[in-house]
Amino acid sequence: MKFNANMHWKHILPGVYRGEMGTDQRSAGNGRPVPTSWEGHPKGSAAYGKVLAGLAFAGVATFAQLYSTQAVLPMMATDLRITAAEAGLTISLATVGLAVTVIPWSFLADRIGRVKAMALGISAATVLGLLVPLAENFGILLGLRLLEGMALGGIPAIAIAYLNEEVNKAHAALAAGSYVAGTTLGGLAGRLVAGPVGELWGWRAAALAVSLLATVAAVLFLLLVPKARGFTPAKAAGLRGAFRTLAGHVRNRRLLALYVQAFLLMGGFVAVYNYLGFRLAAAPFGLPATLISLIFLAYLSGTVSSRWAAGLTLRFGRRNVLLGGVFLMVAGLALTLTQVLAIILLGLVIFTGGFFAAHSIGAGWTGTIASTGRAQAASLYNLSYYLGSSVVGWAGGLVFQSWGWPALAATVMALACLTAVTVAVAHPWRETRTAPEPSAGSQEAAAA
Repeated sequence: MKFNANMHWKHILPGVYRGEMGTDQRSAGNGRPVPTSWEGHPKGSAAYGKVLAGLAFAGVATFAQLYSTQAVLPMMATDLRITAAEAGLTISLATVGLAVTVIPWSFLADRIGRVKAMALGISAATVLGLLVPLAENFGILLGLRLLEGMALGGIPAIAIAYLNEEVNKAHAALAAGSYVAGTTLGGLAGRLVAGPVGELWGWRAAALAVSLLATVAAVLFLLLVPKARGFTPAKAAGLRGAFRTLAGHVRNRRLLALYVQAFLLMGGFVAVYNYLGFRLAAAPFGLPATLISLIFLAYLSGTVSSRWAAGLTLRFGRRNVLLGGVFLMVAGLALTLTQVLAIILLGLVIFTGGFFAAHSIGAGWTGTIASTGRAQAASLYNLSYYLGSSVVGWAGGLVFQSWGWPALAATVMALACLTAVTVAVAHPWRETRTAPEPSAGSQEAAAA
């Protein structure tokens, strides 16, 4: 297909303008045709910065809302006269909603485009989030949280696929780390807002404040995120084709190990943050809600470690960096077994940094291992991730209520060790020595 050099881009077929792969040419706007083969925005370019900034705000909007009640769970339990595990359902049902919709969202994004699908999901979630403080009873609250999670499934299900299509592959791991860093800031912002507001005016006011924060972040995402250039609309494959794509990913032992990692580590991570607040609110600590909300400042270690881990993959490989993150999780959690508040907080910082290091590697790795159906590969990762958050995060409350913090910490450490074994077996060291890692001049992302 040939185009007149004077044609304005709006007159070019949308699919070609987005950068569909092929041998056709399109006008560069200066009279010279350029190949349609799209290699992604290079690091340092204005568009690269907008991609990361836009997705960072999407992360703020998504994760501030998803975990908006976590900082006020003890307060909610008292006000609604429910148990710790029941209060934890406001988190678990939101993540269940997200988990069951990540795959449908990924197929929708294959048809209508990554940016359009993310915009649709984040807008719906923002409206639902504003309704949460108006819930008349616990049942309606849980229903709204479920729907909110279902709408939010349109962000993490698509963001990594969008990154892999729009960013130069040599910097895909770094870009994924930057996105995960943005999600940590979102989660942190929501909790830091909710804690003090909740102590002053109650958990409903806290939920409203977080929803308003998410609304601002959603608007900034819509304004900043660039139009997709590496996206090619997929034809409807039907249920048979969809299941074939998903089954192919599940049969891939390397991807399957990452899905197990996502389920176990995220479940343990959410359980720790859900119920550590209950421990610190009780004797001998007796901390108020505002001070308890400050424990989420530990998320800043995840903001740093997710990018730091991405850089270390160039030297040590994804597999070894991921295992290093798991080791830090276990070491940090062991420190929380003491009765000294300063050591507990130090352990939480180490635990959080290790988790986000491992998660940033796992999330970005799925898109490079999968040669086709990347959105679905990323969606299966997110499905496992949020199912772990829902199931293990809630079940951790039963362990905590029955046997206390030491039993919960020991359970999470055991899950982390099981994760390490799974990843080490599915990704043998001999394979990581021979598989290439991304470099500045490489055009293919590594799958070491």
